[in-house]
Amino acid sequence: MNKPSATYHHKAIDVRNIFTSITPLSEKGLRKLVDRVSPVEHHKGYMLFEAEKKDRDLYFISQGVARAYCMEDVNEVTVQIATEGELLVSLKSYIENKPGYENIELLEPCQLFRLPYRELQSLYNQEIEIANWGRKMVEKELIRTEERFISRQFKPAAQRYADLMAKNPYLTQRVQLGHIASYLGVSQVTLSRIRAEVR
Repeated sequence: MNKPSATYHHKAIDVRNIFTSITPLSEKGLRKLVDRVSPVEHHKGYMLFEAEKKDRDLYFISQGVARAYCMEDVNEVTVQIATEGELLVSLKSYIENKPGYENIELLEPCQLFRLPYRELQSLYNQEIEIANWGRKMVEKELIRTEERFISRQFKPAAQRYADLMAKNPYLTQRVQLGHIASYLGVSQVTLSRIRAEVR
């Protein structure tokens, strides 16, 4: 199993840039969102979400990397790897107010922006622009979830790895190969062979 580089650092992303990357916002709307956000920091290994528990808040990664995983018998199956600018959320909790399926673990010390569910719902009721922003945010997250599912079901493992590296070229310096192999749905031996072939 590889050891991610302890000296690798990725530039932090400002919350304003994260929010406007979802869909453009007026300065007024952006300011109202930013005013509801609180910065939080957690250590590597911190469990941000736990399966079978409810947490409706949203977390956006300013700096760091995290993974979502589900349990299959005694095995951890990684279903998402998220880096700077991405959203961490339990959609089942957020949408249905029910316990979520996934655990979300921080793989590096992380700087996050927390947006409380109740604060966001209050803004939805006040500002149609922010309600539309929230709809677009959830739509994009659902599309990403679908893309991960389609990729895992229908793309060859080598293509899945190439796509992942195109999006995150330094991921193997930050995340254990075992987690990446699990995310791709292959053994670590297969992942090592794929990596050797593309070098």
